[in-house]
Amino acid sequence: MTQLEYARSGKLTPEMKIVARDEKADPRAVMEGVARGQIAIPCNRLSRKRKLCGIGSGLRTKINANIGTSADSSNLALEIRKLKVSVGSGADAVMDLSTGGDLPKIRKAILGNSSVPVGTVPVYEMVVNAFRRGGRISSISKDDIFDVLEAQARQGVDFFTIHCGVTLETLSRLKKEGRTTDVVSRGGAIMTEWMVRNGRENPFYEDFDRVLDIALKYDVTLSLGDGMRPGCLADATDRAQVQELIILGELAKRAFDRGVQVMIEGPGHVPINQIRSNILLEKEICHGAPFYVLGPLVTDVAPGYDHITSAIGGAIAGASGADFICYVTPSEHLGLPSVEDVRTGVMAARIAAHAADIAKGVKGAMEWDIAMSRARRKRDWKKQFELAIDPELARRYRGRAKPGSKDVCTMCGKYCSMKISEECLK
Repeated sequence: MTQLEYARSGKLTPEMKIVARDEKADPRAVMEGVARGQIAIPCNRLSRKRKLCGIGSGLRTKINANIGTSADSSNLALEIRKLKVSVGSGADAVMDLSTGGDLPKIRKAILGNSSVPVGTVPVYEMVVNAFRRGGRISSISKDDIFDVLEAQARQGVDFFTIHCGVTLETLSRLKKEGRTTDVVSRGGAIMTEWMVRNGRENPFYEDFDRVLDIALKYDVTLSLGDGMRPGCLADATDRAQVQELIILGELAKRAFDRGVQVMIEGPGHVPINQIRSNILLEKEICHGAPFYVLGPLVTDVAPGYDHITSAIGGAIAGASGADFICYVTPSEHLGLPSVEDVRTGVMAARIAAHAADIAKGVKGAMEWDIAMSRARRKRDWKKQFELAIDPELARRYRGRAKPGSKDVCTMCGKYCSMKISEECLK
C-alpha cells in the first residue's frame, strides 16, 4: 500500500510518525493531511532508509536543490560534491536533472549518496536514449517512455516530474496566446516537439493510467510538471499556463483516487502582484494538493542575482500557501552551477522558506527569530552563530571585522545602540 492508501484506511505509518516528530506536529493531523491529498511524503517503498520529508499543509515550507550533469559538462564526482553541499546546507530534497554521461550510473550514485528524497525528470533520459540510438525526439515510443519510468522507480527514485499537462489543447492555446518566450520548460519543450512532429496526443496524458500503475507499485510521488510555466514576466498567468493547470487539477484527482501521492508544479517568472493569485488558483483547481514552485522569479533583468529574485518570489509564494520551493542559483540562465552556486542557492531558498513559515505561523518559526534577537541584545556572538541560518558565513564576517571589543561589532563600536540602551534602562 502507498502512504496515501494507509492514511485513508486510518493507518498511522512509521513514516507519518517521523514526519510529525520532525515537524513537532500531531501525528494524526499529518495522517489526515496525507489522506486528504494535502500532504505528500515522497518515499519510494524501495528507498525508505533516506530522511523523510513531509510536504504540504501545516508543515514547514520545504526546499529542493537541482543537481545533475549536462551534455557539455559531465563530472560525476562534481555532482556528488554538489549533492553533499546541498544536503549539508539544508536542502530537504534534491532532483537529478542529468542529461550527460551514463545516466543510470549517475542516478545510482546520487541515490546511494543522498540522505534526502531524490526526484528526477524521466523524459530527459528518454531523449538521451533516443539520440544515442541515432533517433530524435519524435522517435521515442510509448514503450520507451514507460520502460524508463519503471527502471527509475525500480532504482528507488522518490518523486517524478511528469509533463502530462502539455496536451494538444494546451498547445492550441499557446499558439493563440503569442508568448514572448514560448516554452521554457525543457520537459515541456520536449513533449511539445514530440506531439507536433508526430501529430499525436501527449503519451503521459493519453496513458496516464500507466503512469499511475508504476507510481502505485513503488509509491513514487508524482510531481505534475508545469511545461507551460511562464519564462518571463510578460507571459505570467496567461491562457496556456492556466489551461495546463486545469488539466493538472483533473489528473491530480485521478491520481488521488488511485491512491497515488501527488504534487503540482508551478511558475516560473511572475510579477510580485500576481504571485498570491497564482497560489490561490492552484490550491482551488488542484484540490489543495502540495504546490511546488520554481522561485518564482520576480524580475527578468538580474542575471547573476537570480537566487535573490527567486528568494523574493519564494517568500511571497510560501507565505501565500506554496509548500515546496525549488532553489535558483546565481548562475540560472547563464550556465551549470558551481558547488558554491549550489550552496548560495540553497541558503537563499532557505531564507525565503523560513520567512514564509513565519507568515504562515508554522510552529517554531517565530521562536527561532526571537531567540536570535535575545542573543543580539546580549551581544552573545556564540549563540548568534549557533542560531544563524549560515553559521559559517556569520563567523567569517565577524572574524573579518576584527572588533576592538568582544562586546560590540565594528558597525557601531562604542556607540552600540543595544549597549547604550541596556546601560541607561537598567
